[in-house]
Amino acid sequence: MSSGEKKHGFHLVDPSPWPIYVSFATLVLAFGAVYYFHTKTLWLLLLGFALVIYGAFMWWRDVIEEAEHQGHHTPVVQIGHRYGMTLFIASEVMFFVAWFWAYFNASLFPTEAIGGTWPPADIKTFDPWDIPLINTLILLLSGTTVTWAHHAMLENDRKGLVNGLIATVFLGFIFSCLQAYEYHHATFTIDGNIYGATFYMATGFHGFHVIVGTIFLAVCLYRSMKGHSNSEHHFGFEAAAWYWHFVDVVWLFLFAAIYIWGS
Repeated sequence: MSSGEKKHGFHLVDPSPWPIYVSFATLVLAFGAVYYFHTKTLWLLLLGFALVIYGAFMWWRDVIEEAEHQGHHTPVVQIGHRYGMTLFIASEVMFFVAWFWAYFNASLFPTEAIGGTWPPADIKTFDPWDIPLINTLILLLSGTTVTWAHHAMLENDRKGLVNGLIATVFLGFIFSCLQAYEYHHATFTIDGNIYGATFYMATGFHGFHVIVGTIFLAVCLYRSMKGHSNSEHHFGFEAAAWYWHFVDVVWLFLFAAIYIWGS
């Protein structure tokens, strides 16, 4: 065995410009957001978004190349990926715990500033059995379609995989459209009172996660149509499915706590 031959199952990545690039791109995005809040000027925020999206595309392109064509994602490496994704989802759980905490703190102990009642008397809440219920059914159905796609992957059923992912991406898109429609017809704003602030922060961040998850699954769909992955090597898709199920579960808590109990 030559001295330069790899003697372990780990992946020591080659030097890459993308971590430092994405760090600076994210900094530009943060400055752009602050600049927009103060001046209502969008150009720096849009520039930050463009830089981050470009960096994400190029970085993940390299990861796909390492996994699909160079064979660096060995079983040992995939175990590390699973640990990493598990910890990421755990951090996301705590992220949403913070918004639920803020909501319940305001709703269980309403102050005199909002009339001592919850929801505040001047707030017209959404009917939970209208669009929120439809969105709940959409996400529950999308959970079944992504599971269908996962089982098709395990059976090396490429057609079932593609059809399941098409259905899931479509349902995610419909959910986002209905959420936007609901926001457009809301009678309260994010900066008017504590109800609006907690409602939009909790449901808005969930909506952002749905958009990210939809993009995640759309990339998996594209890769599946290109013939990538198989029953033994598909953690990219598996991570997307985990993420989507997490988004589903968070919505069930939002629907129960904010739309039903909070109305």
